[in-house]
Amino acid sequence: MTTHDEKRETLRAALEPKSVAVIGASENPNKIGGRPIHYLQKHGFRGLIYPVNPKRSELQGLTAYPDVLALPDTPDVAIIAVPGDAAVDAVEACADAGVKVAVVMTSGFGEVDAIGGKAKEARMRAAAHAAGMRIVGPNSQGLANFGTGAVLSFSTMYLEMPPQDGPVAVVSQSGAMSGMPYALLRARGLGVRHSHATGNDCDVTAAELASVVAEDPDIRLLLLYLESIADAGPLAQLAEVARSRGLPVVALKSGRSAAGQEAARSHTGALANEDRVVDAFFERHGIWRAQSSADLVAAAEMYLKGWRPRGRRLVVISNSGAVCVMAADAATQAGLPMARLAPDTLGRLKQILPSCATATNPVDITAALLTNSRLFSDILPVLARDAAADAVAIGIPVAGQGYDLEAFARDTASFVQQTGRPTAVSASQAVVANPFRAQGLPVFATEGEAVGALAQFLSHMELMRTAQRAGSPVRAGAAGEGRRLNEAASLALAARFGVPVVDHRLCQDESQAVAALAEFGAPVVLKGCSEAVVHKSELGIVRLRLGDAAAVSRAFGEVRDVMARRGLPFEGAIVARTARGRRELMLGGRIDPAFGPVVIVGDGGKYVEAMPDARVLLWPFDEEEVLRALTRLRIAPLFAGVRDEPALDAAAFAQATMAVGRLLDEGGVVNLDLNPVLTGARGEGCVALDAVVYRR
Repeated sequence: MTTHDEKRETLRAALEPKSVAVIGASENPNKIGGRPIHYLQKHGFRGLIYPVNPKRSELQGLTAYPDVLALPDTPDVAIIAVPGDAAVDAVEACADAGVKVAVVMTSGFGEVDAIGGKAKEARMRAAAHAAGMRIVGPNSQGLANFGTGAVLSFSTMYLEMPPQDGPVAVVSQSGAMSGMPYALLRARGLGVRHSHATGNDCDVTAAELASVVAEDPDIRLLLLYLESIADAGPLAQLAEVARSRGLPVVALKSGRSAAGQEAARSHTGALANEDRVVDAFFERHGIWRAQSSADLVAAAEMYLKGWRPRGRRLVVISNSGAVCVMAADAATQAGLPMARLAPDTLGRLKQILPSCATATNPVDITAALLTNSRLFSDILPVLARDAAADAVAIGIPVAGQGYDLEAFARDTASFVQQTGRPTAVSASQAVVANPFRAQGLPVFATEGEAVGALAQFLSHMELMRTAQRAGSPVRAGAAGEGRRLNEAASLALAARFGVPVVDHRLCQDESQAVAALAEFGAPVVLKGCSEAVVHKSELGIVRLRLGDAAAVSRAFGEVRDVMARRGLPFEGAIVARTARGRRELMLGGRIDPAFGPVVIVGDGGKYVEAMPDARVLLWPFDEEEVLRALTRLRIAPLFAGVRDEPALDAAAFAQATMAVGRLLDEGGVVNLDLNPVLTGARGEGCVALDAVVYRR
């Protein structure tokens, strides 16, 4: 069996092959089987190229061969560009010949036929793995390494936007989404070394390939596009490689699997959908999640400067009051605090700026910049000495004749070089933007784009620092519906793993229920118990505030009768102590087939589905991570205390959350819902009042 390291070594050969065969080769460079040959020759590939076509003896100036067995030696990579079942046969022939990697460009497999197409993919994969070969695809647009000229692709994009080797890598499941970011980057003058599209990922996944690409020491930014995540392990490995190099990874995850869309049976199933889990995974591993293709490349220039920001406080400078206001609004919306400049800084700025200008942050130079071009350059050294200025946004919406734009750009570049502070410029006029670009500064059309790029970069750098401490393995496991336990069994299992649960007894008759009342003291709660029941209140089998033996006996009989009329198995009635607390919270979780144990924390009660306020945690986690998640809820202020109300017991709730993580990891549980978890003031603890557990 091929080892993990051997598999990665094989993929390295795909990125830097010494020889390439093209099966289904064409003379026409505008055909799928012809374009890779054209690209390989055009972009300086130094290895051997073997066109395979039984009908031709020569193609594009190269000797052609009838089949793989006729080649003078075994190629590292074979491009499969023949249609239908012939592609499956070609993969099997390549495996028999000892080819390392097959890039299957042929479509018509699992992407169009979930049964027959997937079966063909499985057949190819089995043949490849038996011989130690790897498959990229099928339905792959191909791989392109512009650093070596190994352009094993048929993408038209590389004709329309000429390649330039550079420090950015793009890895995508989609062909279009390998080309689109490439085009956006090239339009901004940025070089791209890797542009790979893996297609159906029947063997090599985009994440696995990206983890090998991330080893390239010249890559300083990796962009990743995913449509599905069947196994989070390769993504975690990518993050580990990236962390070891300080390499930023920006990912765009679109699409949601059927498993993620379908709510699990517990209340929290709808809250723990795949998208929330993906967010939690990316955050834990230091990967920034983009929201669109434009967002994917928005801050690219920032990442390539090698800046190591100290914080997130922003200073805005402009010759327009409107831009100052809009930039401040954009910063607030993006979560960037406006820096409070030191008194000495404010004093110096007031000495430099005219009386009509604003020295406080945002710094509005006003139209006085036209009459004194030194104003802009004079205030930068003052700001350079202020430790509160972590990053700077400069907006020059209107300028031209009469403005010393070259000096503005030169002095800004000097400021950045001296301080290392991330700086973005917004300028809609080319005459203004070009001098700044010539100095190597990131320039954007609007102040919103500039502030947004700064916010992404600063936040991502902060996230990467956190991830270096919080990286942890993926504990994937088999999911499934499982068997629902009744409430008594659910509470007992939760308690066994350390979840504090309400004092209760499962009673089989009225006398046991009355005895429970005597044990707990009035008032008590009585609930019907059955594996067939989830929402007990809606069925009319819950009785509250029972204060004496007669009330308990009567409630027991009523609940038993209601369940009988509804055809529900009666497994007894739970009599529970009436607990006291400050807030109903919610704890839940499930086993995700890709990400393993997933725990959900949030506001609880009967409105949990209608107005969800929840955060997702991936096991394993610690108490600090739970407390951090609680600060991101809408109800977060309650944990610190609001007005005359005391702070909630966040520490106790965090310990209960840890217990739920252990329960999912070790207890054979596939899904659970603890709602409500009644939480008291600090020091008073918390207690689960209800539980629904599904077990394997």
